[in-house]
Amino acid sequence: MYQSVNQKLAQLPPDYPTDLLPAIRDVFEKRRQTIVVLDDDPTGTQTCYDVTVLTSWRVELITAELQKNPSILYILTNSRSLPENEAIELAQEIGQSLKQAVRESGRDIVVVSRSDSTLRGHFPTEVDAVAQSLGMTKAITVLIPAFIEGGRYTIDDVHYLAENQKLVPVSDTPFAQDVVFGYTHSNLKEWVEEKTNGRIQASAVHSISLDEIRTGGPEAVSEAFARCTDGSVCVVNAVRYRDLEVVVMGLLLAEATGKQFLYRTSATFVPIRAGLASGRPFIPTKTVPSSANGYLVIVGSHVPKTTQQLSWLLKRGTYKTIEVDVAELLTSSDSSSHAIGISQQMGNWLEARENVVLYTSRQQKVGIDAIESLTINSLVSDFLVKVLQKLAVRPKFIVAKGGITSSDLASNGLSAEKALVLGPIIPGVPVWQMTEGSKFPGIRYVVFPGNVGDEAALETVCQLIDTSYSD
Repeated sequence: MYQSVNQKLAQLPPDYPTDLLPAIRDVFEKRRQTIVVLDDDPTGTQTCYDVTVLTSWRVELITAELQKNPSILYILTNSRSLPENEAIELAQEIGQSLKQAVRESGRDIVVVSRSDSTLRGHFPTEVDAVAQSLGMTKAITVLIPAFIEGGRYTIDDVHYLAENQKLVPVSDTPFAQDVVFGYTHSNLKEWVEEKTNGRIQASAVHSISLDEIRTGGPEAVSEAFARCTDGSVCVVNAVRYRDLEVVVMGLLLAEATGKQFLYRTSATFVPIRAGLASGRPFIPTKTVPSSANGYLVIVGSHVPKTTQQLSWLLKRGTYKTIEVDVAELLTSSDSSSHAIGISQQMGNWLEARENVVLYTSRQQKVGIDAIESLTINSLVSDFLVKVLQKLAVRPKFIVAKGGITSSDLASNGLSAEKALVLGPIIPGVPVWQMTEGSKFPGIRYVVFPGNVGDEAALETVCQLIDTSYSD
């Protein structure tokens, strides 16, 4: 029997009483730093606003952005779509580019490896590779998967997903059964031991408790970090924004004593580390659309929540739909012609002001092992990219559902090297605006994570964006 969210939260010590964001911001600005977020899929931008995201890690591009002295800069790695060995190589390559860009720009940085709040991703190998390439092997890895906007909480070192007002340990959710990144533990200390294959024992993992955070405040948190050994992992418990504010202030105090940190976190932590409010919504104002055509929704994610949202959308709206049969696609000898045919049909509908939904068949195809499963995912994503590349008609806006899907469609389908993050249209769902050089410059592009929102969320997002345009 799962615990009630409200009952469990009521049993915790009261929140720390002081708003710490102004003090954090003051310290952060005085240190003249940029938080560089290495994001393993584009959904990590879901809590930020008015920040730039890069889909390329060319030294010149990173250097130019750092010279603008931004508070936060995202680099989209999409490493969750790669086999582990390729993800390690990519992390090393990006780390080296980042190191050179820091040297050329003269800008000091804080590095965050942003990953999934339901614990899917290449841990610890990705973080270790970044640490190695940046010369930060003594840094303490701070593990903060709490994602407040999405109801992911860490209490007593156990990570939960809030579902139907119940706290469900993440190991009991479909995410733990992921064919590539599956796991068996919800206790994060045990999860670290599991993911490191016993190299780091659970007993060697440090943690910051909610009691320390709420009762002791930043000083107690700083002292707890001071006790962490070089190169160790420290789990942070959190259920509210204020918890993370206290943690960040404690981290700043600890850094002032010489402690060095690398971060493996969810999206909530990122803006708070810079002294900014997390999740400030993007409220689109009425504007004239750059295209009078219909809008386009592309769904690649296979998690149950996405399938529910897709079903809800199609039952309650009038859409032209195309289903991509994945089983047929995997055996096709001429997928390019198929992609061109779909693009032409979509273009005709969009030009006729019809709204179009392109989605993959809902029965997920998996391989005999993680590598083969990733290969299947890549083939499907590549096909969706081809469809978008061949599309000759500009949609009013685009919604991409799924982390890997939205990443590949942005960087390859739309040929976007950078974009502006406008902010979340609903909690956890960011809206980007594509810059010059992309396939459709200025178009609004919704990055919709597979595991975020209620049953009606996909429909809600489409309506919010659509009604922001004047007829």
